[in-house]
Amino acid sequence: MRSPDPATVRIDGPWAHRDVHANGIRLHVSETGEGPLVLMLHGFGEFWWGWRHQLTALSDAGYRAVAVDLRGYGDSDKPPRGYDAWTLAGDVGGLIKALGERKAHVIGHGWGGLLAWSAAALHPRLVHSVVALGAPHPLALRRQIRRTVLRRKAHNQARAIGTLFRGQIPMYPERKLVKDDAVALEHLMRQWAGREWADSTDFTAAVERYKHAIRIRGVAFSAMEYYRWAVRSQIRSEGRRFTEALDKPVPVPSLRIHGAKDPVMLLATAEASRRWLGRDAPLQVLADVGHYPHEEAPDTVNKALKSWLAGTF
Repeated sequence: MRSPDPATVRIDGPWAHRDVHANGIRLHVSETGEGPLVLMLHGFGEFWWGWRHQLTALSDAGYRAVAVDLRGYGDSDKPPRGYDAWTLAGDVGGLIKALGERKAHVIGHGWGGLLAWSAAALHPRLVHSVVALGAPHPLALRRQIRRTVLRRKAHNQARAIGTLFRGQIPMYPERKLVKDDAVALEHLMRQWAGREWADSTDFTAAVERYKHAIRIRGVAFSAMEYYRWAVRSQIRSEGRRFTEALDKPVPVPSLRIHGAKDPVMLLATAEASRRWLGRDAPLQVLADVGHYPHEEAPDTVNKALKSWLAGTF
């Protein structure tokens, strides 16, 4: 089956699409509104479209809302390298500057949330605040994985994020991800989502978008490279340096929004993030919500975001 044109992710709506050059690559962004910059980073297997509900809500609330296709995704560049957290955090910092802003509120989901935490630690002068959805602090995640890797208990972070380990095999994971019109991605998202959203027409429509986008040439490989670096860095010097750089209190205010039914990033792991957070880091838990709070409960999340952003000035 022929790979889709990357430009097909430039979906029409009340937003503008443009390319921004940052950190040595071209990044595609969708943006709308004027005011303080709010930069949104999507998670695994998605693209900027995951923030469709937040783009309009935040722009209506007086913010410049920008959702980016991360390196390797959507219509952004897909270089063969650069999927380490150092470089990806540099993409975030470079993008903020390339957008002509001194600082941004950075909102991230899943992998995007892990990058939001990383950008705040590595580029604190560019980050005003962090909002992490379904994304514990990276060191809390690593610690919980190590603690549970040999356990067989139900609340086992190592087993919950099994994709991290299965992705280490060369080439096979990305081939499986795009096989048969990317049905594997649909199955994965259905497992990770809360039951109500997984049974909705909105889920069906969104997943069709994601299945289409993951089949763009280079995207599946790039998506798996994020996971490969996360594991391989544990035994490399760059991984130790990254740990040292993040092993300190997060220097900016942070809000955490987590689904009580999230089966991949466990609530216990989100709670364990407290060790690296300051006093101003509330955790909002959404009942009956899975790994995708911003898509499963957009009204609740949008209300929380607007209240948080208004209180950080």
